Amino acid sequence: MKSFWNDKNVFVTGATGLLGYWLVRALLQEKASVIALVRDTDPQSALIQNGLIAKTHVVNGALEDYTVLERVINEHEVDTVFHLGAQTIVGTALRNPLPTFESNIRGTYNLLEACRRHKELVKRIVIASSDKAYGSSPVLPYTEEMPLKGQHPYDVSKSCQDLIAYAYHHTYHLPIVIARCGNLYGGGDLNWSRLVPGTIKSFYRGIEPVIRSDGSFTRDYLYIEDAVQAYLLLASNANKENVQGQAFNFGPNKPYSVLEIVHCIQRLMQRTDLKPLILSEAKEEIRDQSLDSKKARKTLGWSPLFDLEEGLRRTIPWYKSYLKHETRAKNDGNSLPLLPTSS
Repeated sequence: MKSFWNDKNVFVTGATGLLGYWLVRALLQEKASVIALVRDTDPQSALIQNGLIAKTHVVNGALEDYTVLERVINEHEVDTVFHLGAQTIVGTALRNPLPTFESNIRGTYNLLEACRRHKELVKRIVIASSDKAYGSSPVLPYTEEMPLKGQHPYDVSKSCQDLIAYAYHHTYHLPIVIARCGNLYGGGDLNWSRLVPGTIKSFYRGIEPVIRSDGSFTRDYLYIEDAVQAYLLLASNANKENVQGQAFNFGPNKPYSVLEIVHCIQRLMQRTDLKPLILSEAKEEIRDQSLDSKKARKTLGWSPLFDLEEGLRRTIPWYKSYLKHETRAKNDGNSLPLLPTSS
């Protein structure tokens, strides 16, 4: 059977990030023609090191540059847009909010305005949002009907992004859908400040992992392959009346504390000799978050295939391979290791 994505012109912002890499890989496997927006060429990006970027049409530019986005949509006759590009680090946003607002808010309305200008071309638009868009709530889990009320810079940027997307759908009838996921993890994320890669790296190197909070903060942790399937499923259903213009939560339906994640990794890596160093220094972060994914299950038929332990079992070997190659590369006088290709 011919793939839904076969020969479709798909524009992916944030293509060199964790979700971008796995999504582009899946789209290429489905024979899509992928146009990747790349702001900074990161030689450590899995998309670049594994050679997949050579199979895409690369456009160099930033979300803040409207002319670049409009040119991509027009010249490449884009059929589908996956808007993943954003400044995604909470701490970075806290230290300097302006670049986060520029990327996440201006970048979103620039892209949607370019789509509006060429709405005869664009058939579906998926906006990558976050559980952070809901802000702090005394009632959990979040449902899609709850208000968006971020308070801190990153959270506010995601709330604004979603409201802008709603405006472009309801006013200009753009075929927009919004995906709200919890914390994503999987092979290929080299932002060591994030919990999963940072903890694996510490245990691998025989040092105690550092926890910025008190370890009790809870989050949803969604394995990256489950997230990719959610995005592809959402996009392929974007033109249905009960899907278009709506947001969908995608989560594992079971939140975990920071310490629970660390202890699971510790057990799987057999590093019970090392205890985490708890700093209790986290500032301006939401303490507890979890998503209700009933709507996605009922409307889209989506549910995660991997629980936390299985997801980590697929993730840890990737980092072990990467860190082994990193050590070898340094010993050989090379600056970068070759990234592993498996999950």
